[in-house]
Amino acid sequence: MLPNRTSTRIALAATGLATMTGALVGAQSSTTDSAAVQAPSAETAPAAQPERYVGPSPSNVARVAALTGTSPARQATPKPTPRLPQSVRSGAVPQVGFDAYRAAEQSMARTTPRCHIDWKLIAGIGRVESHHANLGDATADGRLKSPIYGPTLDGSLGGNQVVGDTDGGALDGDAAFDRAVGPMQFLPSTWKHFAADGNGDGKADPQNLFDAALTTARYLCDEGLDMRNPGDVTTAVLRYNNSTEYVADVVGHARSY
Repeated sequence: MLPNRTSTRIALAATGLATMTGALVGAQSSTTDSAAVQAPSAETAPAAQPERYVGPSPSNVARVAALTGTSPARQATPKPTPRLPQSVRSGAVPQVGFDAYRAAEQSMARTTPRCHIDWKLIAGIGRVESHHANLGDATADGRLKSPIYGPTLDGSLGGNQVVGDTDGGALDGDAAFDRAVGPMQFLPSTWKHFAADGNGDGKADPQNLFDAALTTARYLCDEGLDMRNPGDVTTAVLRYNNSTEYVADVVGHARSY
């Protein structure tokens, strides 16, 4: 064995370890000192800058969406209000009358589409029979402010037939003879056969514009008539009044609306 060489190796190893440890500690100390020197104090730290928008410009949003396959956020665009017909805007047809005639047309389109009735033909009847319920003298739901009655059909008025009572005076207030009722001038017997609830209040009232308009549409469309056919239009209107002059008046007003 060579004890001197072993001692020498131990001494060298110890010296190397001490050197490495010192170097490591020195490095840590140096790093800590450097950090201490470089870290700015709270008083000297620069003020935070507001975040800046770095996305695409508004004009490029649609292009970016197309390239990336994403959809840009869109706000719902409200549907424009349908423009009222000129006849309504001018006052020739009162707003409540138009609402009632139009509602009747839409109801018939759902229940009796083969008739193809237009609100203007219903309005033509309303114009001749009561001047649209005395120029729309009704509440928004169609109730007349003043009931409308035709002449008593007792033969006293020239040109009118005699019609005996059919409703006990329930609709026309006359228990001896009938008379037409409401803005569309229905005889009580005809009303009872075709009566409809046009405003959804659960009852059919001849003195209500919505009810009367829908009942008129049902009456005109009865027996499979198609209002696209001029001959059927004539047949339908003659039911109201068996007069070609009457038909010409109704159709003429309808066309003007």
